[in-house]
Amino acid sequence: MNSENPKFDAIVLAGGRGSRMGGVDKPALTVGRRSMIGIAVEAVLHAGLIVTVGPTRHELDSRVRQTQESPPGSGPVAAVAAGLRALQESVAEVVVILAADLPFIDASSVDALLAASLTNSAGATFVRDETGRTQYLFGVWDRSKLVATLTRMDTLANRSMRSITPDDHAVLDLSEVSGDCDTVGDLYRARAQRAVADSIPPALTVDQARKRIRERLTPGATRRVPPLEARGTVLAEPMIAARPLPYVDISAMDGYAVSGSGPWTVRADIAYAGTSGLAAIPEGHAVRIATGAHVPAGATSVVRDEFVELDSDGQLRLSPNVTQQDDTRRRGEDWHAGAELAPAGTSVSPAVVSVALSAEVAKLTVRGPVRAQIVLSGNEIQASGPLEAGQTRDTLGPILPLYLHACGITVVDTVYLPDSPTAFEDLLTASTAADITIVVGATGAGAADQLRTALVHADADTVVGRILVRPGGSQITAVLPSGRVVLGLPGNPLAAIGTLLLIAPTVVEALTASTPSAPRLGYLTNPEAVGSPTARIVPVVREGTEWRADTAVRTAHLLHLIDHDALAVVPAEVSSTEPVELLPIVR
Repeated sequence: MNSENPKFDAIVLAGGRGSRMGGVDKPALTVGRRSMIGIAVEAVLHAGLIVTVGPTRHELDSRVRQTQESPPGSGPVAAVAAGLRALQESVAEVVVILAADLPFIDASSVDALLAASLTNSAGATFVRDETGRTQYLFGVWDRSKLVATLTRMDTLANRSMRSITPDDHAVLDLSEVSGDCDTVGDLYRARAQRAVADSIPPALTVDQARKRIRERLTPGATRRVPPLEARGTVLAEPMIAARPLPYVDISAMDGYAVSGSGPWTVRADIAYAGTSGLAAIPEGHAVRIATGAHVPAGATSVVRDEFVELDSDGQLRLSPNVTQQDDTRRRGEDWHAGAELAPAGTSVSPAVVSVALSAEVAKLTVRGPVRAQIVLSGNEIQASGPLEAGQTRDTLGPILPLYLHACGITVVDTVYLPDSPTAFEDLLTASTAADITIVVGATGAGAADQLRTALVHADADTVVGRILVRPGGSQITAVLPSGRVVLGLPGNPLAAIGTLLLIAPTVVEALTASTPSAPRLGYLTNPEAVGSPTARIVPVVREGTEWRADTAVRTAHLLHLIDHDALAVVPAEVSSTEPVELLPIVR
């Protein structure tokens, strides 16, 4: 705050019924991925004391006092009075009162309002919004005059702010920050304005897009599961051995457990795998032992069958020219209890599951698996039945789960979304068990392409808006306020699959905090034939140790994936000495 401005307290009005928005909790709505009550509180953080009036909100900073007007919902004047009661011990001469539905206010606008109040002797100073209307729910008040006005009133419930506004009030033009959100339309306009202010570059390179995804997506919550239920997840914590391997000294071979250097007298009993409790072996004696059996106490080594022979008198001796060796697997030889067997970020493969069982790990701390909802958009898409003129067979919905599985994603739902004014907004606000919604089509700027507008209305964070690559440049990666990721794929089949293989693994890495895998690289035999000012995704065929790119590719089908071996991500102006990334094709 400007050092010349007066010390002040702040009252944030965060109740109300949001009747013009269907009764929603307006202060909790987000603009620019921040709740409007959070925006309001941050704007007055330099206040001596801050009190919010409305329902208790546990997400607020502990220094913020919270109170409630009585009865709840009895209007702004009753809320102001409740806020003042919570500030009774304060000696600040002015109080800033603001509503928690002003998405563009900040500390500088509060400073400007406080500075303006010093230039007049008015009982209150308010702001003027973009329509020329005085915004009575964003103002600086002379505290003593406000208290006196409230004291004189016989009732406070259901009164408007105008009923307590002093005649000598002043107005400051802060139209750029004083617009409020009374309706759904107001909210959508505010989100659109914030989206423009927070706009990202119009298009990113592939590397830039992947980097933004890793930086901007938040890993999912962790959970603890038995190893047999962890397949397809990623370790959120290192996997630590609960017991050593082997747990006891065991035989690595069929042979004899012996004590001393021999010859040895062989006992009649036999050590089998899975048995225990055999008597100790005295020096000069031996016991027949099977692979994997617990080595009895007293044994100094295990000698395999092919290195020994029995004399006619029953004595066991080393075969001629054989040096005594030890085929004992000692306790903890492979790992000890407490050893790190796999670091955080490791994908839980069948091998990880097996090692966890070997180490008696009861539960693993993991993230994932990443669950996806597939959305096929457009009235023209038909999954079954005869096609009418203008309709298109759904050639992606049935196969996308296979490609998603290859990217580490499990499909939990498939939705066919018709073209309608609210279809995408309804989709993005509906609850789902999915971590990621994958939308095929509607990523462009055509009349039916409403995904981008719906993302703005949903206050999504558009991480990647476009990528400098052909085909698939119109792809989208966004995050909803709920944390759900939206991956928008182009509608053309080859562009959709190329985009998916290019970006989906990075999304999985970000959501699971998994260790990125090294890209598969190769050299093209004909780079000059596919060189372009923009990066391209093209099918390629293996030719020995190199790869030949297809120069004539159609994107409306997947015919080019049938007789090709991979998709190559060919950089702009590629050279013959530069390797290209290879995306594996699902077989």
